[in-house]
Amino acid sequence: MPSLLLRNARIGLRGPIRHVLIAHGRIEEVSTEPPPADESVDVRGGTLLPGLWDAHVHMVQWAQGRRRVDLSGARSAREAVDLVLPHSGFTVGYGFRDGLWPDVPHKSLLHAAAPGRKIVMVSNDLHTAWFSPAALAAVGMAEHPTGVLRERDCYTAMAALPQPPQQELDRWVAEATTAAAARGVVGLLDFEFADNVADWSRRVGEQRVDVRVSCSIPKDRLEEAIGRGLRTGDPVAGSGGLLEVGPVKMFVDGSLNTRTAYCDEPYPGTDARGLLETSPDDLHDTMSLAGEHGIQPAVHAIGDLAASIALDAFERVGCPGRIEHAQLIRPADFARFARPGLVAGVQPAHAPDDREVADLHWRGRTHRAFAYADLLAAGAVLELGSDAPVAPLDPWDGMASAIARTDDERPAWHPEQAIPLEVVLSSACRGRRGIRPGDAADLMITATDPAGLVPAELRGIEVLGTLLGGRWTHRHRI
Repeated sequence: MPSLLLRNARIGLRGPIRHVLIAHGRIEEVSTEPPPADESVDVRGGTLLPGLWDAHVHMVQWAQGRRRVDLSGARSAREAVDLVLPHSGFTVGYGFRDGLWPDVPHKSLLHAAAPGRKIVMVSNDLHTAWFSPAALAAVGMAEHPTGVLRERDCYTAMAALPQPPQQELDRWVAEATTAAAARGVVGLLDFEFADNVADWSRRVGEQRVDVRVSCSIPKDRLEEAIGRGLRTGDPVAGSGGLLEVGPVKMFVDGSLNTRTAYCDEPYPGTDARGLLETSPDDLHDTMSLAGEHGIQPAVHAIGDLAASIALDAFERVGCPGRIEHAQLIRPADFARFARPGLVAGVQPAHAPDDREVADLHWRGRTHRAFAYADLLAAGAVLELGSDAPVAPLDPWDGMASAIARTDDERPAWHPEQAIPLEVVLSSACRGRRGIRPGDAADLMITATDPAGLVPAELRGIEVLGTLLGGRWTHRHRI
């Protein structure tokens, strides 16, 4: 690969103007005088920063979600139905939140509005799917009483839906990586429920893929992964350095919007505290098996009781790994996140999205919900993700929400849990700080120094260029 010189680049937040030489996929030199290079690009004072990682995505669902009917504006079940009616054929909508709806979704509503039509509507958190009678019949669940499928029933039914041809779906996924690169993204951790190592190996062999991918392993494929000799962090052979083996994903509970997050206190007006997906003993056994074979666990835990169960398991097993979401935390558990090798994978864009639902269903406890400042103060290591398609695959959106604790004209929600830009940026770059010789040339160039912007402006920041191992994956106006 020819060497590349980036001239007149601002080095990091509020940094000096320097020249950066890239060779063999790495930063070779940062200097005050421009050294010779095969190619020279004047970035005219653009800010050079480490490229961004989205540490929690569901890539196939994100690629499909970009093509589904948008239900995010529905304020009731009736409005959600009205949004899908203008579309013909087998219709799939995505993005509804029913936690505050005045009415209840039911298959009869869809049948009355569109008799015989196959309609599926997926909730924003991916934990609920609402099927019409015809769609239920198509997946062998015609006798389901309500058509509203939650947790395992939801995942089973969604997996049974007809899929686009593999080549077409791979093309959609590849296009989504290019769109992510245009926002400065150089890598992602994919939690799709699939054989991600095999699927991404196929994609990088047949498509242009513009990000690095850490390929997670679903819990039900753990023994298969062990048999294949997969170990977390190992490069995937034949991927040209784009792929690595990720963690094994397992669930303790459900979600806030579906009211299945497993909590110490019951949900208002009920005796239900949520759903325990995996018992503490089963969680321990699975984590132990994974850890013995070099596969790190990534444990989904949203409610405070779920997070405590996950922390107990990490302490018993003694392995490194991740707790995904950690949305509600017991006061005594913050310090437990500081254990060596543990990462809290958090999604700051969810806080402004879910604040009203949290105020209703976690009333009196929201001071310890999405509590990023308290986690950091306790010594936790944070990595930021979007949970796309739950939120857009755009780290700038999450970073702005982490700083401002709002995403619109509403006042900041629990502003005491805001975290500063420097910390947010590092948490969105896998902990990487600064531009240093020897580091991989996974970089982005922004038109404006982010340090000079208010949080709302970060969401629209212009990314002039993104480099992956010194290769342009996005280039605009430079």
